[in-house]
Amino acid sequence: MSEVLIKNVEHAAPFELINLVEYETGKIVSLTLAQEKGTGITVFAFDAEEKISTHAASGDAMAVILEGEAEITIDGKKYIAKTGEGIVMPAGIPHGVKAITRFKMLLTVVKR
Repeated sequence: MSEVLIKNVEHAAPFELINLVEYETGKIVSLTLAQEKGTGITVFAFDAEEKISTHAASGDAMAVILEGEAEITIDGKKYIAKTGEGIVMPAGIPHGVKAITRFKMLLTVVKR
């Protein structure tokens, strides 16, 4: 059997990405699907008003909103991302995430 690189989901079977994490009042819930040297894939569920403070990452981070609405701040500029939309937070640039409503996202981080 080969090495498992993507975890926490059944392989070779369909699954509903949006249902991998559930909302919890006053919290941010996450489930890591992959964490390798150059790549991270995580699914998040944010309760309304929860946030990740401004920070810079060593890789490009792409957020795809699965449900709800988020305010994404990149280098001081605010963007609203809604269900079905994605946004890339570039490596080395300060960014933060705040839930306008409860929302779920798939976050993929790619670095060298």
